[in-house]
Amino acid sequence: MKDYQFTIEMETRDYECDLQGVINNANYQHYLEYTRHKWLQSKGQSFQQWHNQGIDAMVAEINMKYKTPLHGQEEFLSCLNLRREGARFIFEQDLYRKSDLKLCLQATVHIISVVNGRLSKGDELAQLIDIE
Repeated sequence: MKDYQFTIEMETRDYECDLQGVINNANYQHYLEYTRHKWLQSKGQSFQQWHNQGIDAMVAEINMKYKTPLHGQEEFLSCLNLRREGARFIFEQDLYRKSDLKLCLQATVHIISVVNGRLSKGDELAQLIDIE
């Protein structure tokens, strides 16, 4: 497992499984988003605070590669790294099954910044999360 800027432990729920007994693909986006929210909270901030200031971070693109399925009631690690490329903020997010650290999902999430309803270069957002 590589080094990450933020890691959180999570657990799947039985009702998230599909007919094959594995976690339905759509639930992985929930895990990724929850991780981004918890990462932001760890920095003493929230998306709601930003929205109240007129700054909205919005998903522009997500690429997910499913590697190993998760099953109901499995613990896993949700990890992220963040970098900036111009106006985009790129979250590299990986999920690992906790029992054996097997990679389950690799995702790249592109975030853009909208300030007072207008697309931004992201400088306001970069300042809030202290990234260049």
